[in-house]
Amino acid sequence: MSREKLRELDELASELAPARASGRSLALANGAFDLLHVGHVRYLLAAAELADILVVAVNSDASVARLKGRGRPVVPAQERAEILAALGCVDHVIVFDDDDVRTVVRALRPDVHVKGTDYTVETVPERDEVEACGGRVAIAGDPKAHASSELIHKLGGLSRPAAEPTSGDP
Repeated sequence: MSREKLRELDELASELAPARASGRSLALANGAFDLLHVGHVRYLLAAAELADILVVAVNSDASVARLKGRGRPVVPAQERAEILAALGCVDHVIVFDDDDVRTVVRALRPDVHVKGTDYTVETVPERDEVEACGGRVAIAGDPKAHASSELIHKLGGLSRPAAEPTSGDP
């Protein structure tokens, strides 16, 4: 079941220690993942190719609201995390509350921190932290042609369907 992949940060760091000691590599990907779309899937599939274990860190609801603005996220953090955990390429999922993933990087010490193509290696906010922990930064996925914000905007123009009459309605 995908919920078995959901962890707290300190719990996950402990659980990964034996795998890391045996030489298995760790990739860390992160984001809001509000309204999962094909760009997210391509990013995560590419990230999984870069290491033996893929951990996805999902921004909490409060973090997404701070970063994306009013009305976000559309999907609550625990549901976003569960959806991501259902993907076969994802090994573990955590939810974090910070505006960047530095705390997660320090706790997990990934071999590679993977960001999407809307970044360059030079513009990754946590790059210094990743390198200080002995890791590297990689850019993965297809060109940034998909966005949750764009989907939300499109959906905002749709009206809610009329309710179906029930047997007691005229």
